[in-house]
Formats: sequence, C-alpha cells, structure tokens
Amino acid sequence: METVQENAAILCNYEVLTLLEELRKQPKLGNRKNQLATIAYETTKYLKGTACCCQTPESIQNFLSALSPFNLTKAEKLMLVNLRPMTPVEIQLIVEESEERMSDTQVEQLLEVISRHLPPDPNAPMKEEVEEAETLDEPDS
Repeated sequence: METVQENAAILCNYEVLTLLEELRKQPKLGNRKNQLATIAYETTKYLKGTACCCQTPESIQNFLSALSPFNLTKAEKLMLVNLRPMTPVEIQLIVEESEERMSDTQVEQLLEVISRHLPPDPNAPMKEEVEEAETLDEPDS
C-alpha cells in the first residue's frame, strides 16, 4: 500500500474505523499482511471503544451543518467530532482562544449542539457524573 497523495483529506475517527473495517474484508496484501493486520486490528479495537463507534455519516453531516454559526476551523470541528466534549473546560481545550472567540452562552449552545447531534460515547461517564465529580473536587468555602 502506498500513499497516492499526502494530506489529500483529513479523516475523522469514524471514517478511519470504516476504512479499516473495509480493509480487513479485502484479500491479504502480500508480505506486509501481518504488520498491516496487526495495525488494523489494534486501531479498530481502540476506535470501537470511542464515540465514533456510534456515529453515522448523517449524524456527522448534521453536526457539521449545525456548527456553521460558531466560526470554527476545520481542525476544531474535527476534534469536536472525534472527542465529543461534554464540558466547557473541554471546549476551551479544543477551541483555540475560546475565551476571546466565544461567550459563555455560545459555549453552552455548542455543548447543546454536540449533545443533540453526536451520539454519546458508550464508555464515557455521563454528563451528570462528570459534573458531580467536578463539584466534589471543588474546595469548600
């Protein structure tokens, strides 16, 4: 297998998972089959433990359409699809200069768009559990 065109496109985790599953169905690829099979297996195993295992092309497309008012970069949109943040802190880590670019209301709206369009990660803690853990970590006044 060779790279035809470097950086032709950036793929989200769902697309990588789909491509790897299709690749595993193809006939073996000569001497490199063991290495490639191991890489495909390990990567597929990892991706099936993330939120991308529950995504669909339609949910991703609807999500990207809903992001248009937020003026995000392609890289930020990709990270949102792949990581599916659930808290304002996670948004701050993904969106560069989020404090200057987005108000608190916009961050909450973005979290609402994420929860509406992207299926939750089956292995991640629920939002209520995350919020409860955050309040337990805060020092008492």
